[in-house]
Amino acid sequence: MCGICGFFQTPANTDAALLKKMSDQIIHRGPDDEGFFSDAGVGLAARRLSIIDLATGHQPLRSRSGDSWIAYNGEVYNFQELRADLEGRGCSFRTQSDTEVVVNLYEEYGLEFVKKLRGMFAFAIFDRRNRRLVLARDPIGKKPLYYSLLAGGGIVFASEIKSILQFPGIARDVDPEALDFFLTLEYVPAPHSIFRSVRKLPAGHVLVYEQGRAAIHEYWDVHPGAGPGTFARARDEFLGLLEEAVRLRMISDVPLGAFLSGGIDSSAVVAFMARSSTRPIQTFSIGFEEKSYSELPHARRVAEKFKTDHCERTLTADIRALVDRLARSLDEPLGDFSNFPTYLVSRVAREKVTVALSGDGGDEVFGGYEHYAAQKLARFVDPPLLRCLPALAGRALRLLPPTEMKKGAVNRLKRFSEGFANSPANRHFRWMLFLTEQQKARLYTPEFLARSGSADLYAREPFRTFFERSRQFAGINRDLYLDLKTYLADDIMVKVDRMSMAASLETRAPLLDRKLVEFAFSLPPQWKVRGNRGKWFFKKAMEGILDHETIYRQKEGFSIPIKNWLKTDLKDLMLDTLAKNKIDALGYFSYPTIEKLIEEHLANRENHAHRLWALMQFHLWHDHFARG
Repeated sequence: MCGICGFFQTPANTDAALLKKMSDQIIHRGPDDEGFFSDAGVGLAARRLSIIDLATGHQPLRSRSGDSWIAYNGEVYNFQELRADLEGRGCSFRTQSDTEVVVNLYEEYGLEFVKKLRGMFAFAIFDRRNRRLVLARDPIGKKPLYYSLLAGGGIVFASEIKSILQFPGIARDVDPEALDFFLTLEYVPAPHSIFRSVRKLPAGHVLVYEQGRAAIHEYWDVHPGAGPGTFARARDEFLGLLEEAVRLRMISDVPLGAFLSGGIDSSAVVAFMARSSTRPIQTFSIGFEEKSYSELPHARRVAEKFKTDHCERTLTADIRALVDRLARSLDEPLGDFSNFPTYLVSRVAREKVTVALSGDGGDEVFGGYEHYAAQKLARFVDPPLLRCLPALAGRALRLLPPTEMKKGAVNRLKRFSEGFANSPANRHFRWMLFLTEQQKARLYTPEFLARSGSADLYAREPFRTFFERSRQFAGINRDLYLDLKTYLADDIMVKVDRMSMAASLETRAPLLDRKLVEFAFSLPPQWKVRGNRGKWFFKKAMEGILDHETIYRQKEGFSIPIKNWLKTDLKDLMLDTLAKNKIDALGYFSYPTIEKLIEEHLANRENHAHRLWALMQFHLWHDHFARG
């Protein structure tokens, strides 16, 4: 696991001090080692968190021929199989690392080589013979890769934007459309970034820069499959794939453990880790003093069942100081509340291990979120008269104050009615939007509203393309495809990568193994959401491996009591961050509207936590990154 950065300049100019400065920005991604390569205007740098081949895995690393050099971030889990293939073709190796396999695979198979890789990765290969730079990112988007095309010719790239910003001449102008996406969805979707001058390489894509031009193409996507037939056959195939995915991710030359929330996803991973290990698995959990937000008892029960070496902590950190620290770790604003517990459990795990397996991805590929059941219902509640009923119910529910609990009947009904109040044109995303067009008209200044490109997501890229592609799927699989390509890649994976890397911890997600994802999308939609129960197939398949309560207890989610903290621990920070002089100085938002949101939230008349937190995150980010 590493962080990478570099550039390919025209005219040829290699600045070693600049490359070092860029590399220093991502030292947290690789505190164990650093390395550099330069060649006539090309610079590659790698920060290394040593996981496999501790002695000889130094980067950047050259191919056997010496014609290609690679700076690599990630793990390719089938590298031993690929290495055997290359050895059969006459290739010899100097190291035991997967990095060397990847660069030699490129020379053997050309640009098609990336389709053979099974893992999580982002890398840069400089092909000296062809004066070509190849950037690639894994199919799911677990590892990040940003780039900026230089006005005078050339490209600069990095694992994190903060490295790119060290390069002279990179503008820091905010992209108005990206900001609107963030406030609407709480994340910025690829290929956009919050900066107009910087782009994300989308998941499953390769960028080739040569002869002064950048060409981007997609090498992987998921498609409907024929399906495995009977449930028994599907269950056997699923369990085999999951066992293999976990086993491959346990390959490590350093201590390894797992996050354990007590939910079905992380518990399933721990169950299969226990099967593959002769020693107790180390597991880690984080909890909160607010009982409705803490899942520690559930995690403890699973740890006892599988006899893990379990470590748990209750959040007692200085919340305000933590907010500022995490804002600095995010190169773009991210509204996902669960970045707090993700960082804290990563920090706890890092005290004992260097690698942790997680249960990420189960909801997005097997249909675990509540809004999938709501979306299923919405397909039948389509006539305008019926759509009015939830809206009328929502008006009545607004008379009830929000509760301090994470969830509950009133909170769930309010969110359900809010989703129906959103435009039907947004369909799947109606329960994932945090600002309606009417709310934007009140919140945005007229100038920002005109520049933001605000419109239904269906009409905007990248969503327009994904909506078109989703039509190949049936039922809930259509919604799962949309989340796989957007929310999972650009929210969940960003959160997990940045927060774990801030603690110098590598995380691995077996449920997002490429073969497992492809299998999941071959399953019929009625096996995902049956009635109002999500993850029907996954849950049935885990019977006999996990206990009934772990499988079938109501989903809680990995969240924090932010709505309560904004009235207590974070109240002063909210009032300071969203003060009138700061809001007016940037000119994006109407202060009277924000003032009303704050007043209603503090008076407990409405829960505006998502909107207020997103606004805070943007302004905190702006203070750290946009001012230069």
